[in-house]
Amino acid sequence: MKDRLRKKKKDEESEIAAERIDILFKLAEKKAFSGELGVADSLVDKACNIGMKFNIRIPKRYKQLYCRKCHSFLLQGKTSRTRINSKEKRVEVTCLKCNRKAYNPYVAEVKKKRRDSKTKLG
Repeated sequence: MKDRLRKKKKDEESEIAAERIDILFKLAEKKAFSGELGVADSLVDKACNIGMKFNIRIPKRYKQLYCRKCHSFLLQGKTSRTRINSKEKRVEVTCLKCNRKAYNPYVAEVKKKRRDSKTKLG
């Protein structure tokens, strides 16, 4: 009986934590675009701490918005540099605070482009 109640409570806590992470990242994005990068960094840090405390994964759409090493919000041109490496078929994002590089492949887009060009010819 107690185990069921404990599991239910844990599920509710993790659900609330996921909602808070979502809210904090949206707020961080607004603050970063308005020029308050320090506030955005602290909001990202809080969201990461909530994820660690409640053992919740941060959604993929948010993982690309912050540096995993220094927890700073990555805003193109201000706190990050984005380059396309066509030989490796990937996008390289460099954090300008700690110089950490993140690599995101774009092989799926290349394959889709090839498929589309083949269907147009044939």
